[in-house]
Amino acid sequence: MVVIDGESRRYGLLQAAKDSDYVKTVYGSYYNVYVEAFGEEGERWDLFRAYEGDFPDFNDLHKYDGFVITGSPSDAYGNDYWILKLCFMLQTLDAMEKKVLGICFGHQVLCRALGGRVGKSNTGWDIGIRQVHFIKDLARSYSYLEHHEMTESLSIVEVHQDEVYEVPVGAEVVASSDKTGVEMFAIADHILGIQGHPEYARDILFNLIDRLQNMDVIEKEFAEDLKCRFQFAEPDKECWEKICRNFLKGK
Repeated sequence: MVVIDGESRRYGLLQAAKDSDYVKTVYGSYYNVYVEAFGEEGERWDLFRAYEGDFPDFNDLHKYDGFVITGSPSDAYGNDYWILKLCFMLQTLDAMEKKVLGICFGHQVLCRALGGRVGKSNTGWDIGIRQVHFIKDLARSYSYLEHHEMTESLSIVEVHQDEVYEVPVGAEVVASSDKTGVEMFAIADHILGIQGHPEYARDILFNLIDRLQNMDVIEKEFAEDLKCRFQFAEPDKECWEKICRNFLKGK
């Protein structure tokens, strides 16, 4: 937790997956990865291990400036108790118009909670670094996209086999790719979902590829092909992090 004396912005990280051995060894925790990516000096970030049923007290939600929901190996359309509780909390935060940023699983569960539809991708896994294309007219409508060197597309790390089928009523699809129709959606200025991982660098992607291979989720040949294909590729991590920070801070 980053805590600075005096008045400061306060955010909650709703962690939806256990720390991997690799992340613990290299970064210390997923918490460190996310706060390094999205946090700024002078802020307080509280960690809640949502996957263990750890959530902020609903009576304390008003004390927060925003929340970030992380990725997860769990299905956003699952009915585990913690996922259902998370959905209820997200509905509450939306009603309060609190800033909520959903990443990968977080993007999907945010969509589900607010009335959209999610499920398995009809085209299978998306693993690698993919170019995401912004819908020009809509992208200009959101200040957090205006305040950086906006290009028509940015590359981002992707590791998912589920996707958003249909966004909630009132939401707009802000970006898409040749693989996934809803790479990014927004509601007003307080809800933002991103299917890819703006916080991940290539090293975490390669470790995830190794883990998926070791669990027999993907074939060895496919894993080796992926690592060969993306050996020299880099995501536009700094641009994505700036978008996320600007969103969370209301810039």
